[in-house]
Formats: sequence, structure tokens, C-alpha cells
Amino acid sequence: MDSDSKTTARVPRDFESLRSIIIERKANMPKRLAQVAAFALGNPDEIAFGTTASIAAASEVQPSTLVRLAHHLGYVGFSDLQSIFRERLRDRTLSYEERLVTLEKASGEDEDASLLSGFISAASQSINRLAATVQTDTFAKAVEILAAAETIYLIAKRRSYPLTAHMTYAFSKLNIRHQIVASPNGVDPEMVQFATPNDAAIAASFSPYAADSLSQAEALADRGVPVVAITDSAFSPLAARATCWFEVAEADFAGFRSLSASMALTMALPVAIAERRRKRTHAKSVK
Repeated sequence: MDSDSKTTARVPRDFESLRSIIIERKANMPKRLAQVAAFALGNPDEIAFGTTASIAAASEVQPSTLVRLAHHLGYVGFSDLQSIFRERLRDRTLSYEERLVTLEKASGEDEDASLLSGFISAASQSINRLAATVQTDTFAKAVEILAAAETIYLIAKRRSYPLTAHMTYAFSKLNIRHQIVASPNGVDPEMVQFATPNDAAIAASFSPYAADSLSQAEALADRGVPVVAITDSAFSPLAARATCWFEVAEADFAGFRSLSASMALTMALPVAIAERRRKRTHAKSVK
């Protein structure tokens, strides 16, 4: 089978599959195609709503590059590729009432049991995916960076906020100095200005990325503060500014996305940091 046939056989028909294929091939893509692919994953709504001309202008390429990307991924044309982004938008913009209606239609005789089973299944898928993809050397590097920090800044908004809320609790119990960037009076931008290169940050954000999380992580990176990111794509704007990052792709059930894998990771990090510091203190004491 030739390469074109292989490409056609692997044409993704849903957004998650498309995202995975792009990440898998990004290292071998021509520069301009990689540029458009990064823009597409970072701005999926723009791809869904835009015209060929507007998308090309926003991603700073020629319109023909969009067609080349579509063909490279095995699609008939750009409109075929664009349909994947539009389908994603339709699924992601369901109101909570519409999601509940979807759940009702999908439920069997025991609606409550089906609902619980669906969420448990999504959580299990997320955990299994993380277990299969997380790199232990990345985890070790993140722990090394964070264990050396004087203060650890915690950044996450909206759906990701529970991750930093839990880490705040864990760090407090483990006597690790930290600062959650979630002020009720809106002084978060000023708060991150206190950080120095002797500190570090953990920032979490998933598509569609929270603008405040991105700007605060960028401000920290600009100040020379190491940033450990938890996000969902190699093309995430958060990953682009991170010292090291974890890719966590959460499964969903009826449009409700799990935080199970992300929570497992953020439970492990504080304990690993505390243990790394304990060992360093012990090593110094025996010298």
C-alpha cells in the first residue's frame, strides 16, 4: 500500500482523532503546514467559523496552504477538514439542559445507574490514557523544578480551577510555600509580578484555553520563572511557554469532561515534591 493510501485509510472523522494525528505527524510536517496545524488546534472556533481567506490571514499563510494541509491529512479538501471543527463546535456548545436531554435519550431502564456508569467509564478512560502516555522523565523533571522553588505559583481558571484548589490544600498540609493566583478582587496580574526566577509555577488549562491562565503563565515565563504546564495538546499555547509540560487528554461523557487524570497528576506532584525535599534535607544532615 502506498503512502497516499495509508493517509486516506487514517483520515480522522472526529476532532480528538484529528488532534492525535496532527500531534503524531507534526515533527515531519513542512514548516507552513505545521504552522497552520498549530493555529487550528489553538483556535478551533476560528477554523469552524472562518472563511478560507480569514483563516489564512489569521494564521499568516496563503489560502492554498489550508488546502495542502487538508490533503496532507487525507481530506478531499479544506471544507472536508473544516467540517470536523464544525462538528466539534456543535458538540461542545450544547447547553447543560441539552446535555441532560442527551443523557435521558441514551439512558436505559435504570437511568441513574447508566449515568453513574458513564461517568465512571469516562474517568477510567482518562486515567488509563494518562498511564499509557505520561513520561516518567517529564514527571521527574517537573518535580526537580518545583522542589527547588522558593514559592510555587498555582494558575488555573474555570473548569481547571479544582486542580489548583486541591494542590493548595496538599501544599499547605505538606508545608510547601505556594501562592494560588485566584484573587477575588482581581489583582492576579499584580500577584504574579512578585515571582522571581527562584520560584516556579504550575499552570493548567484545556481547550478552549482560559485567556487569563495563558496571560499569567506568559507573564511568569517572561520573568524567567519556570512553568510546569498541564494541558491537552502539543500545540496548546500554554505548552509553548512551559519549561516542561504534561499532555492530559480527558475523556467525556455526554459532553461533560472528566478531570480524573488531571487530578491524579496534581495529587502526585505535591507528594513527590515533599519527598524530594525530604531526601535533600536528610542528605545534607548526614554530611
